[in-house]
Amino acid sequence: MAKRRFALEATISTDSPDKVESTLRELLGDSAVEIGGKPGEFVVKREIEGESAKELNRTLLSSLRRVEKRTRLRAEWTAQNGTVYRFFDYVLKEESKSHSRMLVH
Repeated sequence: MAKRRFALEATISTDSPDKVESTLRELLGDSAVEIGGKPGEFVVKREIEGESAKELNRTLLSSLRRVEKRTRLRAEWTAQNGTVYRFFDYVLKEESKSHSRMLVH
């Protein structure tokens, strides 16, 4: 399967913010990770290439849960064609067509 580009916008919450923050920064880079409004919360915005939103979401959450099992991921992956995939943890909650919202770096 060909790699596609997705724009990720996610909120991550955890009981071990120090462990999860270092893993997030390793995986996504410092500029993609911001501290959220609540304790133990992070906001992530980044463009990522992969085969599918489902696979990218699974890979990200699995990596985070290796360092802290009680980590939650609310993610929105937007494909270049404008399709938006919304996940809560590993579960696809909604797939819809939207205007392209690719991030510009």
